[in-house]
This record gives sequence, C-alpha cells and structure tokens, in this order.
Amino acid sequence: MIASTPSIGVNLDTARQLNQASSLLAWMIVILIIGILVDIVFGRANTAIRRRLGVLDKRRLTTRPATVGRPRPPVVRQDGDVDISAKSDYAVRALLALATHGPDPVPGEVLATEQQLPRKFLEAILADLRRAGLVHSRRGAVGGYRLARTPDEITLGQVIRAVDGPLAEVRGRRPEETSYLGAAAHLPEVWVAVRAALRHVLDETTLAQVLSGKLPRHVRRLAAEPDAWAPR
Repeated sequence: MIASTPSIGVNLDTARQLNQASSLLAWMIVILIIGILVDIVFGRANTAIRRRLGVLDKRRLTTRPATVGRPRPPVVRQDGDVDISAKSDYAVRALLALATHGPDPVPGEVLATEQQLPRKFLEAILADLRRAGLVHSRRGAVGGYRLARTPDEITLGQVIRAVDGPLAEVRGRRPEETSYLGAAAHLPEVWVAVRAALRHVLDETTLAQVLSGKLPRHVRRLAAEPDAWAPR
C-alpha cells in the first residue's frame, strides 16, 4: 500500500493537468466561435453598407451632386411662368460684383459679403464659372477670383448656362422636345417662343450693360411695359 502512494499522486497531477488543458481548449474553442460569429455579423453589415454606398454612388452619377445637385435651369412651368434659380441669380450677382474690382483677384468671402450670399454655395458656383471659362482663380494669401473676359464680353445667358444648363426646360425637357396630343398639339410652339424671348433678353444683355444701367433698347422697352412689374 505504501509503495502505491506515489503512483496515485502522479495520477492526480496528470488529471489536474488534463482538466486544465481541457478547460483551456474549451475556452479557445469558445473564443474562436465568438470570433467567427463576429466576423460573420460585421462582414454582412459591412457588405450591406458597401452595397448601400454603391447604390448611392450610382444615384450620384445619374443625378449629379447638387453639393451642389443637378443644375436647375430657368424652368418654363406649365402655366408659362419662368422660374430663375437661386444659383443663376447668385452667379450673375457675383460676377457683377467681381467686375467692379477690375483685374485684381477678389476672395470669395468678399464677394459673398458684398452681395450677402451664402459663402459655401458661392464657392461651388464660382467653381462652375471657372470650369466654363468665365472666371480665373488663384490660390494663396493674395488669391481669389477675377473675370476671364471683360464685362462687355460676358452675357447673362452665358452665366446662367454655366451654372444651370439650358435657358429653358419644360418638365426636364427642352421645349422643342415636347409633344402633346389633341387640343395641346400646338403648345410646344409657345414654349419655344418663351425660350426665344429669354434668349432675346439674356443673350443680348452683358454684365457691363447691367453695371452701367444702359440696357439694350428692347430690354428697356419690355421693362417699361405697364404690367411688366406687376405680379400675376
């Protein structure tokens, strides 16, 4: 009996070691399973996010960022009224302010302050005008914007097209692309005439003429009509 005691002690130590090893192995298996589950859950979430972003990217490509959004041209509404966008209004006002500063670069914030325009929106508009070749920009402490042409070489129509596209659209289509049936068959001719009237004013009026107040005769004649300033 005495001789067998060491064997029993060894067996007990071995059992403890096996038990500890089993516990450690069990914990490793649990951690591994948890890791796999986390990868699966977050992997699916990540895939879903990427897919969602992919959908959003496609939409951006088809609709353009408005950041700036899709350019919104002066719209010929179904009632014949014309809606000049804020973007076009800001662009013309910014260039008029820029024209008063001569050839020296003017920071965007100065133009925004002078015309009380939202600065970030104005910076996006000036970027459109630069891409259209209507303004030059310069970086640095003395940087800013200046006209790429003289004020008498820039028409209001050019400015509006640079930031908003075509001068007139009917429900997102050019007037000549509209087509109606029955009683409205001749309506496209009216929409084309509305665009022609816009061209007659905007393409024949320059920044210099607006600055001086010496507008083209036909523009002054239109503005002088008795009901021209009356809201309808």
